[in-house]
Amino acid sequence: MIVLITGTSSGIGLATAVTAAQAGCTVVATMRDPGKDGALREAADRAGVTLDVRRLDVTDGASIASCLQDVREAYGRLDALVNNAGVSNFDPTMEMSTMEALRANLEVNFFGVVAVSRVAMPLLRAAGGRLLTIGSVHGVVGQPFNEAYAAAKAAVEGFMESLAPVAAAHGVRVSVVVPGFVPDTEFGIFPDINRKTIRAASGPYAGTFDGYLDWVGGAGWEGAGQSKWEVAEVVVRALSEDEPPFRVPTSAWVTEYLAGKLADPDGSAVQALARTWIGAAV
Repeated sequence: MIVLITGTSSGIGLATAVTAAQAGCTVVATMRDPGKDGALREAADRAGVTLDVRRLDVTDGASIASCLQDVREAYGRLDALVNNAGVSNFDPTMEMSTMEALRANLEVNFFGVVAVSRVAMPLLRAAGGRLLTIGSVHGVVGQPFNEAYAAAKAAVEGFMESLAPVAAAHGVRVSVVVPGFVPDTEFGIFPDINRKTIRAASGPYAGTFDGYLDWVGGAGWEGAGQSKWEVAEVVVRALSEDEPPFRVPTSAWVTEYLAGKLADPDGSAVQALARTWIGAAV
């Protein structure tokens, strides 16, 4: 199986590239800056696998087209695409952020996924392949102070859910893998931002922000954590299944967490739960 994975310089993308290669796949591991491939190369060496590292910037149409054309010429086919590249966004609410920051988040996390998928689809269709995207629990259950990221992941869910039956009719299986909290990645780490700096920028929302961080630092994510390697194993299993489901939770915790939203048609249960996350009365 020829698999192209975006965003492999670190985190889930790195782990998925190595795990897929260990499973016997030929892996095209892409990243915006191939000069940052050191951690990936080291992980591949430790695992005893070889990767084909190439440049692909999901926000650059020419970069996408060039990479996919090179894959076509090198291998003659593409059996699977794993949309993993993404950026985090943590602001004191949309009101205190900027439109530029909000648009930049959507550009990578949503439009980047769409852009790569569009170019890859003819190859996937020819191979009867797989289109798999890394989503997030935040794309199903919105998270306070993560509005842009949650919006982007919700857009990915909606787009892929709409595409899935059409793609399946033409031989391409579409899935969204939904991780929870993955602490052993650099995703969402901002060295120049901490509780004090965000609180200072929060204006009238400072007290609410404190309530949210108290929940996060307390029991908010208890039981949610799993390693990037555990997530990668779920991704690779989904790639090999004959009939993969559309939504693929990566743990029992994620399955239970999502169940509350998916069984809440009017949204009231999730809104009541979210109010407890920020210390507000239910």
